[in-house]
Amino acid sequence: MNRSAIPRFVAVGVLALGVLVTAAVPASASTRAVGPASTERVGLTSAGTVMDGPAGSVLSVRGAGPYRIGARLQGLQEAGLIDWVAPPQECDVVFTGVTGDWSGVLILAFRAGRLVEVGTATAPPRSPVGASVGMGWSQLEDVYGGRGRLIYNNDGEQAYVVRIGSRVELYTGHPIRDGVGYFQAGPANFVLKNFMGESVC
Repeated sequence: MNRSAIPRFVAVGVLALGVLVTAAVPASASTRAVGPASTERVGLTSAGTVMDGPAGSVLSVRGAGPYRIGARLQGLQEAGLIDWVAPPQECDVVFTGVTGDWSGVLILAFRAGRLVEVGTATAPPRSPVGASVGMGWSQLEDVYGGRGRLIYNNDGEQAYVVRIGSRVELYTGHPIRDGVGYFQAGPANFVLKNFMGESVC
């Protein structure tokens, strides 16, 4: 399997649709509890600004929210945390959408029933050091310093990769403008190999 299994423009479109659906909810019905003593406005604020997900949310090599790398798809489905499930790809890879605060924000990839990638085309979420979709390549270099580097795959597509043990944060390009259009994290043997067009079986 290679990254053509779910082109970035499809991921961006799916996430954008989720934001539009969220924005269609009346503002009066869009306040939800996020933590024990906090609330978050989702949908349209009084200023008409669309909020894409949980405020202050973080996506890291461990995952995001309840979506932890290594989690079982079946367990997340039983907990009501999975929305749509795309048809299986080769290498027993399945892509899904999510529910709740993260709906329209995250796309998940499972291999053999285990979560191996969490990705987003929105901001928030941000990485633990504050990097996100929408940043330029030079901004990523400023944020990460020597910890990350620019790479290219055989198709000439550019990405910025940060290795953290056996896992990576990977920032790939935007289809119509310069800079980051998609941010994903997970094991290097899936996320990085997929970007490079190598088998992830």
